[in-house]
Amino acid sequence: MPPLMRRAPVRPFQLRMHRQSPQETEQYMTALAPESFHEQLLSRRYEPNVAAVNELCDSLQETRPGTVVPYVDPMHDVEECRIISLFSNIGEADPSGFITAGDQDAATRMLGIQWKLGLRPEFVMPWNVHPWHVPGEANGKFTPDQIQSGLKPLLKFLALVPRASVIVAHGTEANRLANLLLKTEVPLLWRRGLKTYKVRSLSGRAFAGSPARQAEYLEDMRVAYADAMARTGLQKA
Repeated sequence: MPPLMRRAPVRPFQLRMHRQSPQETEQYMTALAPESFHEQLLSRRYEPNVAAVNELCDSLQETRPGTVVPYVDPMHDVEECRIISLFSNIGEADPSGFITAGDQDAATRMLGIQWKLGLRPEFVMPWNVHPWHVPGEANGKFTPDQIQSGLKPLLKFLALVPRASVIVAHGTEANRLANLLLKTEVPLLWRRGLKTYKVRSLSGRAFAGSPARQAEYLEDMRVAYADAMARTGLQKA
């Protein structure tokens, strides 16, 4: 795994009972997150609520020696998950060792969307288009073959979250993988009535623009997640 850093990953709703703003929540969590916090999270990655998906991450890593596959944070839950956030994981793997929405700005934006909607972490789970990272190297723009290589892992992941029926695909690569998924006509997809929403990435060039334009991007995402919640029977916390 990549070396651990002292800054905590942004973890939605860890402090949701206090209803701080996303910025206040992030600052508070960062201040309280020594290195032992990361160690505790990693030590919990095989707890029953996430063991299956993180064992999948291990098996994917074993297929490509020299790579790392970030884990799913133990705040999520394979049995309760209704919505999948599919990220176009351009750039380096997060030092936390977990799947994130992107850089710190992206994580803060994702937190803000979930906070406003009352979307609790057990009902949503992240996954990456191309699960593998090479330590110390940034993933560039994915080739069609790299996107295609993420299809089987995504199908295996879907099989482990039996109540998930919505994918929110963030970014071009995620949108392309979602299209490939829908073309497979796997029975699992129509049995669940799988719905996909295509939105922008939360950082990088895809999110560039004026503050007003960025607010539009975030509103599009908020609408997608709100509709996904309604579709899956989730109510605001």
